[in-house]
Amino acid sequence: MTATFISERRAVLTSCSIPLSESYDLAMLDLDGVVYIGGHAVPGAPDAIEAARAAGMHVAFVTNNAARSPRAVAAHLAELGVEANAEDVVTSAQAAASVLRERFGGGARIAALGADGLVEALGAAGLEVVGIDEPADAAVTGYGPDVPWRDIMRLATRIRDGLPWVASNTDASFPTPYGEAPGHGVLVEMLSRFTGVTPAVGGKPAPPLLEETIRRVGGRRPLMVGDRLDTDIAGGAAVGVDTLLVMTGVTGLAELATARPDLRPTYLTADLRGLAAPQPTVSVTAGRCSLGGWTVSIGPDGAVTASGGGSADDWWRAVAASVWWHLDTTGSVADTSDVTPPR
Repeated sequence: MTATFISERRAVLTSCSIPLSESYDLAMLDLDGVVYIGGHAVPGAPDAIEAARAAGMHVAFVTNNAARSPRAVAAHLAELGVEANAEDVVTSAQAAASVLRERFGGGARIAALGADGLVEALGAAGLEVVGIDEPADAAVTGYGPDVPWRDIMRLATRIRDGLPWVASNTDASFPTPYGEAPGHGVLVEMLSRFTGVTPAVGGKPAPPLLEETIRRVGGRRPLMVGDRLDTDIAGGAAVGVDTLLVMTGVTGLAELATARPDLRPTYLTADLRGLAAPQPTVSVTAGRCSLGGWTVSIGPDGAVTASGGGSADDWWRAVAASVWWHLDTTGSVADTSDVTPPR
């Protein structure tokens, strides 16, 4: 594999001459926005996962959502036509439990604020779950739609008064069938502001979740696959693995145009079917990128134009490379308002 430079200063979008499913032995797949959105599979995702496995790739399902147990997640995947066992699923709750066990030891008393998935992960790690008001060695929080406000207030005062705190994740939002909704990160931000405490974090982009996944599932050459730059792509970079961004979730044109170099993926495809394909060389000259029948250019005013035809994968790659070239060379964000992704 060789990196393709779009300017003398930046390397973006690595090329790969063989399918990714043959170059990497483990795909760590984010769930929300990659495999499914709410109660529906992302179009093409079940077949793409089956094809990756047929090519010899191990598949792990990695989620920052701490509310559900691996068993419940695997059952949901099966309902959507994706073969999965509980052992294939690794959650931020499990990662947070590992952080707590490492810091406080087996049998530590943990005041937990979250849903059943968090409580189950703590028990499986040999930790004792106690009530919000009971003596505890540490506190842990995770997403829980039914968490009472009184429990949030009580745990906040305990954290402010010195109780160590671990958060499952810091996602500000997650995709739902009715649009993006507030994630656990909103609660973490509120608690941090009130307490003056920054928690240790189990989920992406912090390393514990992906480190836990590699330990549990195994993989000498893993690839992190996600739809979010700030968690999935940053998380892969934090543990030193290559990343694939798919454009089926929360990242869109606006997010691509503002992405800093440290948040850019190794590869980019429209959806998970890109796992079965090689990754082409992408080059940009003065804001102009030609790839697979598409020509994308950026005018003096920063406006992006796209013409031609071809695959959605190549359209996204050409646009991404062009807007990153513009950001790197001018320091300003390209205007993507007049371009629309192909379907």
